[in-house]
Amino acid sequence: MKQVRIPSFLHDVFGETQRVGSILAILLFGGLLTAALYFTFPEMTAGLPVWRSALALLLMFDIFSGCIANFTASTSNFYAARKTNRLVFIAIHVHVVIVALLLQADIRHSIAVWVYTITGAFVVNALIGKQSQLFAAGLLLSVGLGCMPLLPEIQPYMLIICTLFMVKVLLSFAVDHYGKATNTGGEG
Repeated sequence: MKQVRIPSFLHDVFGETQRVGSILAILLFGGLLTAALYFTFPEMTAGLPVWRSALALLLMFDIFSGCIANFTASTSNFYAARKTNRLVFIAIHVHVVIVALLLQADIRHSIAVWVYTITGAFVVNALIGKQSQLFAAGLLLSVGLGCMPLLPEIQPYMLIICTLFMVKVLLSFAVDHYGKATNTGGEG
């Protein structure tokens, strides 16, 4: 399938080159799942100002799309060559907390998921280059996925958002899927 060069301002999303089919799959997954949640759970945005709903939906789209984008070789390899960018990416991912605030969902649930996910992502990231990295990510993800439904009275849409946030950051992003990471810390 045809590869396209990605504009530099989108490298953090798609890497430097990306297959057209991958871009379409990423955008379709993010868009369709965001729309599905919006139409399935109208109470999610009912009574909210348009700006809050729009911002929440945009952040949900980012979580869902990023979940898939981070599995591509281009995006994974882009961050594998940039250790500092990888750490910053993990640290700034507060999307799930912001979505909960915007949607007036239970903030305690999103903070718990965020703390667990970010802590786990830093652990998994520290294992780059080690054979145990993928196992550790799988274990931490499985524990998180098993515990999230146990959060008292979590809204179904927040469970979906939190689940894909955890997959995105803890497994999709923190794992060097293609073995391209360097332990030198260079900005390559």
